[in-house]
Amino acid sequence: MLLILLTVVFFVLRVIPGDPIAALLAEGTPTYIVDAVRHSLGLDQPYWVQYLVYLAQIFTGNLGTSIGQYFKGQSVLTVILQRLPATAELTVGAMVVATIIGMGTGLIAGVNRDKPVDLLVRLYGTIIFVIPIFWLGEILQIVFAVNLGLLPAQGRFSSLDPPATVTGLYTIDSLLEGRIDKFLVALQHLVLPCLTLGLVLSGFFTKTVRANLLRTINSDYAEAAKARGIPRGRIITRYALKNALIPVVTVLGLQFAILFAGAVLTERTFSWPGMGSLLLLSINTADYPMIQGTIVVYAFIIVVISVIIDMINGLIDPRVRY
Repeated sequence: MLLILLTVVFFVLRVIPGDPIAALLAEGTPTYIVDAVRHSLGLDQPYWVQYLVYLAQIFTGNLGTSIGQYFKGQSVLTVILQRLPATAELTVGAMVVATIIGMGTGLIAGVNRDKPVDLLVRLYGTIIFVIPIFWLGEILQIVFAVNLGLLPAQGRFSSLDPPATVTGLYTIDSLLEGRIDKFLVALQHLVLPCLTLGLVLSGFFTKTVRANLLRTINSDYAEAAKARGIPRGRIITRYALKNALIPVVTVLGLQFAILFAGAVLTERTFSWPGMGSLLLLSINTADYPMIQGTIVVYAFIIVVISVIIDMINGLIDPRVRY
C-alpha cells in the first residue's frame, strides 16, 4: 500500500502544472541560475531516475530536504516530527468526541427503534456526516469564540509560554511540567477543533452502532437472556452492545484515514500548526520533498493503525483467527 501510494504521489506531482524552481526563485532570475538550481536538486534527471533515487531515500529513512520557500534547506523528517504532535493531539481528541457522541446517540437510537427519538438521531447521523468541516468550524468559531467569547478561535496556545517540549503534546507536557494553568489553556484551544472534527465523524459511529445494535438485540442469545428473566438494560449493555461494537472496532482504521483527511481542513480553519497546515503550505510552494514526505508519513500512520485495529479485533472477537 505504501509503495503504491508514494509511486502515485511521485508521478502526479510531476504531471500537474507548477514548477518548484519557479516558486523557489524570484521572477526574472537568469536562466543559467535556474538551470544550476534545477541540476543541484536533481530535477533535470529523467523521471525514472528521480523515482529510483526517491525510493532509495524513503526506504533508508531519508525523506529528503525541503526546497520550498518556507522550509528551504531543512530536513523534511525534522519538520514533520515538529508538526506531528499537534495533529496527533487533534486527531485523538476528535476520536474521543466522535466515540462518545456516536456511541451514545447510536445506543439511544437502537434502543428506541422507530420512535421519534430514533428518527431524530438518524437524521442527525445523516446530516452531520455530510456537513463541510470548514463550514461547521466557522459556525462554532462565530458562536463560541466571537459571540460568547468562551473559547479561543484559532491557534494552539496563547497568553502563556508553551510548556517545555517533552512529548510535543501540549496537554501532556503541561501536566509533566506541573502547570495546570497551561494545561487548561491547551485544553481550551483543543475544544473547538476537536469538536468540529469529532462531530462530523460521530455521524458514522451513530449509524454503525445503531445498525449493529438492532441486529444483536434481536439475536438468539439476547432472546435467551430475556427468557431467563435478565433485565432489558443488562441485556443491552452486557450482551447486545458489546457484540454490536465488534464491527465498529473493525472499521476504526478506515475512520482514522477519514480523520486525517478531515484534519487538513480543520487545521486550516483553526490555524492549527499541524501536518495538515504543513501539507497546504508545501502544496502552495510546490515543495515536492515536503509534500511526498508528509503523505508518506500520513499513509504509514494509517497502515500501522489499521494493523493494530485488526489485532485488537482478533482479541475481542473469538471467531477471528490469524
